[in-house]
Amino acid sequence: MYKIVASDLDGTLLTPEHTIAPFTRDVLQRLHAKGEHFVFATGRHHIDVAHIRKGVGIPACMITSNGARVHDENDQLIFSRNVDPALVAQLVEMVKDDETVTIHIYRENDWLLNRVDEDLAKYHKDSGFSFKEFDVENPPVDDVAKIFFIRHDHDYLMGYEQKFIETFGDKVSVAFSTPFCLEVMASGVSKGEALKAVAEIKGFSLNECIAFGDGMNDVEMLSAAKKGLIMETAHPRVKATLPDNEVIGSNVEEAVARYLETHLLG
Repeated sequence: MYKIVASDLDGTLLTPEHTIAPFTRDVLQRLHAKGEHFVFATGRHHIDVAHIRKGVGIPACMITSNGARVHDENDQLIFSRNVDPALVAQLVEMVKDDETVTIHIYRENDWLLNRVDEDLAKYHKDSGFSFKEFDVENPPVDDVAKIFFIRHDHDYLMGYEQKFIETFGDKVSVAFSTPFCLEVMASGVSKGEALKAVAEIKGFSLNECIAFGDGMNDVEMLSAAKKGLIMETAHPRVKATLPDNEVIGSNVEEAVARYLETHLLG
């Protein structure tokens, strides 16, 4: 049946408090004992995800920064693709004067942002992974896995989404990870392409993969896997884009773990 289980984190596998619940941890450990290969597939930074994985207590590959980085169970980097430095500089230039939007940059070992946002700490209370500020007049442009923009107004950010697509075309990949977080990666980068790479390395095909997600940055992965399941709390754009995909419950009720227990462990 399925040999690889890939899941998004926030809004999907994690609780609304952004933690792994005990029942979910138990299911993932039982899946591993059965011989299934679990993959964390997220927009988060790999340093952050490594702490989450340690808390779960299983070896697992990590697709991070929406597919711009892939690490194996031993933290060895097996795939990496950066945003072109010139495009990073141009993206910062396009947004730097908008005081309503926070600019974030993920590099290999850093999380940088243009102004402090203490509200973000709740996402990283388990790992302790934290940010540093950068100067928008002299932004870091090398070794950038992704650059992303946060404002709690989806319609407003959609304006930037359109602007980025019109300006850069297929030179970048653009996706919302949440309605309030617009992300830009290098051309061709997605969780779907990363899942394909993991499957090939493991000696499996995408027909042996099952995936779970709730964001627009999950669409390629949910399409690539043999079965892609959508959380009931997913953004309407996800459901509209994938109208034939099964919708399960929410992360409040640990729907991913309950589905896995019923269908892969039952």
